[in-house]
Amino acid sequence: MKQYKGYLLDLDGTIYRGREAIPGAARFVQHLRKQGIPYLYLTNNSSASPEQVAARLTGLGIDAEPEEVYTSAMATAHYLKEQAPAGTPVYVIGEEGLIAQLKASGFTISEERPRYVVVGIDRSFDYAKLTTAARAIRQGANLIATNADAALPTEQGLFPGNGSLVAAVSTASGVKPVVVGKPERIIVDYALTRLGTSAGETLIVGDNLDTDIAAGNCSGMDSLLVLTGYSTREDVETHPCRPTHIASDLADWLGRIGG
Repeated sequence: MKQYKGYLLDLDGTIYRGREAIPGAARFVQHLRKQGIPYLYLTNNSSASPEQVAARLTGLGIDAEPEEVYTSAMATAHYLKEQAPAGTPVYVIGEEGLIAQLKASGFTISEERPRYVVVGIDRSFDYAKLTTAARAIRQGANLIATNADAALPTEQGLFPGNGSLVAAVSTASGVKPVVVGKPERIIVDYALTRLGTSAGETLIVGDNLDTDIAAGNCSGMDSLLVLTGYSTREDVETHPCRPTHIASDLADWLGRIGG
């Protein structure tokens, strides 16, 4: 078995489902810490800050520090800093985690002639927000999506993901978005830089063939599909993105690597 020097770990459907930790996840993270193997929690969810994500994980009995968390909101703010100067007006469909990251990066949150429209998960999304976003884009604003996930795994099943909101804005404006989060290489490259390992020595782990496993394929990384969330073993047979490894869960994988 190849010995990986770093891990990028998905959260929803991999480490937890909704308010429930997935059995074996805590023990796997403890193994990484004990062995000194660097890892990041890499999530497409843009709604929470790194501090909130770490607190949630800790509350579920899983070791986590804010600096071990990298969200699509963080990646989106990083991407925009490379595109535009501080003070640039941005219209945001999203929750506090995304808004806080953009403000911290120096952007002005505004409905008045924004240069960018950024769409992240927003559980108060409505027709008024859709109208504002579509009008801004038709007037020249660029459309940026934190991610295009179709669904979010929860303890109550699959809920609509940010992809549904992005699709509405894209359809209403007639413009396709730049997507920052998984499966795009943008977020993976930022995460690897932060982790300090190369693509060839890092394993990306997740439950979703469309995002986590596709991100590995796009970035030249090995991938591990865990069967605790979105995708099934049967899905693998017909999906264009094949994982390097498949495990029933992280406890299964830990047993294979000798933990």
